[in-house]
Amino acid sequence: MIDDGMPILALSLYLAIGSIMAVGGGVVMLTPDIHRYVVDVHHLITSEQFSAAYTMAQAAPGPNLLFVTLIGWQIGGLGGALLTTFAVIGPSSVLNLYIMRLTAGRSGSRLGIAFRRGFVPLSIGLLIAAAWVLAIASGVDWKGGILALLTILVVLRTNLNPLILIAIGAAAGLLGVV
Repeated sequence: MIDDGMPILALSLYLAIGSIMAVGGGVVMLTPDIHRYVVDVHHLITSEQFSAAYTMAQAAPGPNLLFVTLIGWQIGGLGGALLTTFAVIGPSSVLNLYIMRLTAGRSGSRLGIAFRRGFVPLSIGLLIAAAWVLAIASGVDWKGGILALLTILVVLRTNLNPLILIAIGAAAGLLGVV
């Protein structure tokens, strides 16, 4: 339950718990759940603000988790940005270091193999869910869906630089195609 007086603390705790789940795939994998928490359940920001924060963070150089920093900034200013950033980096980093220590020098061990096999399907499922939520939040219609599928096919089948595809998508948006 969120405390109306301290939403940034409740959000940070929520992110810290999610951070542990997202080890191996990054907090970006939890985008749908973060969206549900800050937009749908607690109404801390709008879906448009969430989508804009995510888009800006992906366009900026640096780690993909910057959108959490921007959400923290919108909700709690500089302190909120710092707290939410630490919440998503700290717990998963500690857990990751611990797992690395357990499996160091034993990459072929049953434990190392189990971790890899467990995290791959989890990461793929969370990525698909993140794409779905962001598409809905951004108001993507059937034309945008077709453009996304074509982009995926081109990325998988060619060596074309993805930045060219991003530029094509931006041009399509500017021209009103999508």
